[in-house]
Amino acid sequence: MSPPELDRQPVLQGERFALRPLRADDWDALYTIASDPAVWEQHPMTDRWREEVFRDFFEDALAKGGALAIIDIRDGSIIGSSRFQALTSAEDDPEEQSSVEIGWTFLAPRYWGKGANREVKRLMLGHALESVERVDFRVGEANWRSRTALENIGARQTRRTELSRYQGKRVLHLVYAISRDDFAQGPLMQATE
Repeated sequence: MSPPELDRQPVLQGERFALRPLRADDWDALYTIASDPAVWEQHPMTDRWREEVFRDFFEDALAKGGALAIIDIRDGSIIGSSRFQALTSAEDDPEEQSSVEIGWTFLAPRYWGKGANREVKRLMLGHALESVERVDFRVGEANWRSRTALENIGARQTRRTELSRYQGKRVLHLVYAISRDDFAQGPLMQATE
């Protein structure tokens, strides 16, 4: 029996946070968070706090699907966003595992270091790994905050990298991954037992 097809825009409920499909009317709440330059200071696109740059990011999220709003259950407020992108199946490349990328995640700074990212990633990984064998994460080489967060949830840096350019500058992205087995044995599942 094959695994179910991945729903890239699920509603997921945790203890403190929930995820739901991103909507056009989420703009104001998300831009309030994204307009803080601190959110993007280690990101390769450090200017994403600018309204026109974030508008492109937001419109892309809506157009591609897979984008989720992160909600604080206590008061129903939007505290950030994340996405499921780059879904591949073993049929696409028989030498590769089926996979999806989780990324484009950002949270309001007041939630940093307080378990929000951990819970959101546990929900997203648990959902994705019912359908795919591996989840990938792309992170800018100098984004130490995100790299540390990924390592803390059990992601391992792979040998894969991606080189791109932004505003004429070279941007190196490192690829991290978590497989089904890694997730089942990893820190996110141990924390829930």
